[in-house]
Amino acid sequence: MNKTLKRILIGFAVVIGLFILIAVGFGLKMKSEVKNMHVIETKELVKDIFAVKNSFVNMFLLKDSDNYIAIDAGADEKVIKEELKKLNIDTAKVVAVFLTHGDGDHTAALSVFSKAKVYLSRDEEQMINGKTAKMMFMHNSISRKDYTLLDDGQKVLIGKLLISCISTPGHTPGSMSYLLNDTYLFVGDAFGFKDGKVDKPNSFFSKDMPLAIKSFQKINNLPAAEYIFTAHGGYTADYKHAVKTELK
Repeated sequence: MNKTLKRILIGFAVVIGLFILIAVGFGLKMKSEVKNMHVIETKELVKDIFAVKNSFVNMFLLKDSDNYIAIDAGADEKVIKEELKKLNIDTAKVVAVFLTHGDGDHTAALSVFSKAKVYLSRDEEQMINGKTAKMMFMHNSISRKDYTLLDDGQKVLIGKLLISCISTPGHTPGSMSYLLNDTYLFVGDAFGFKDGKVDKPNSFFSKDMPLAIKSFQKINNLPAAEYIFTAHGGYTADYKHAVKTELK
């Protein structure tokens, strides 16, 4: 073996070794962060609002007469189907899915709701079309291409449910929170909870923490809001107490 080839092989081995170390480190860090997440068991939380547990993440369903709308779609098709059976909810009755952002744990089970119309923030489209990477070489994607894009401040009326769209970027560039009937606020991964109050999103998984902190100003003064629901940190029925905090 000549010296040039030997150097090339050694260099290649070093690169592969570094890649493996990074991957292992990432996996261990992710496992550690997931352990600190608080997920609600599948159940009706308040009248006509249901939490659905899928591993370390919650999606939510809101009932309107015989139909439902979903906030996010879950991480695993099989699990979501099983959890919905516990609630006796027919997936065909879900008429709309509002995605808070494009990460796989919120979108991977989207095909379960094949009859639903899908909504997504206009600023988040870059995260699912290959334009912007989630981290390093990792890109998000979703199974549906027939989605409707939403803008900050836009309102969507579905049955008796009025969905107000609030752009809360930081965790991802297009993270969007949804205020239902001025009362129920769903923030996805845009924020968490700490000691009963709104906290910053998980720093390990978030792209722009200063922007996430700035986004708090968008959700801390909603006059009629009573509840806040997060994807990984549970929920609170005391909105006014939860937003009496300062994020740094």
